[in-house]
Amino acid sequence: MIEINLLPGSGKKTRSKGAGVNFSELASGLASRVKDPWLLGAVGSAILAGLLVGGMYWHQNTRATSLDEELRVARQDSVRFAAVIEEKRKAEAQRDSVLKQVSLIKSFDDKRYVWPHIMDEVSRALPPYTWVTSITQTNTTTLAAPEPEPEKKGKKAANAEPDSVVVPPVQLRLVGNTVDIQALTRFMRVLESSPFIENVQLVKSTLILVDGKQVTEFQLDASYQPPDPSAISVVPVSLSVR
Repeated sequence: MIEINLLPGSGKKTRSKGAGVNFSELASGLASRVKDPWLLGAVGSAILAGLLVGGMYWHQNTRATSLDEELRVARQDSVRFAAVIEEKRKAEAQRDSVLKQVSLIKSFDDKRYVWPHIMDEVSRALPPYTWVTSITQTNTTTLAAPEPEPEKKGKKAANAEPDSVVVPPVQLRLVGNTVDIQALTRFMRVLESSPFIENVQLVKSTLILVDGKQVTEFQLDASYQPPDPSAISVVPVSLSVR
């Protein structure tokens, strides 16, 4: 006997055993359905852009984490060495102060024999019939720091020495009398040849009466100069003890 199923879909369908998803067939099916190449390019570009953004985000996040760790270590080191740096600065300030005081003392010590040398050179150069009535210093001895070099203004080198004290050279004026104008010329020439005196200049000369006699009164300006070491002889001082 023959049975005919007049209701479509109502029959039992058999399902094959072990059936799975075939990705190659699915991709070929999608490719056959999508015919527009621009759409495919846009989809590929979007996927590539997503991968690039994800990779950059991961790289930046890793870099930020590393920098945060370095910053934390640097802050710890800064706090740890802050006291050491402060002590170092105090020690350097004390060193500079001591060196400046030593320089000041040395500058005064170096000028202990300025006036003895001046008096000795004036006495040695004084010609006959000529005498000195006064010797005075015309400049002040105000202490000053040296001018910095042009390339070092506004900054200080790491190993630069502290500013030393500068004592200006002694400027002096000699006032005297002479009965011979040529003696005055000879006096100036001998003073100029001295290793301790330089820049001897005649300020003025006038005729005056001294004890009823006419003499020439003169004024000379000169400067003390540090002599060459070979011009100074150092001898020991011996004292007899009784």
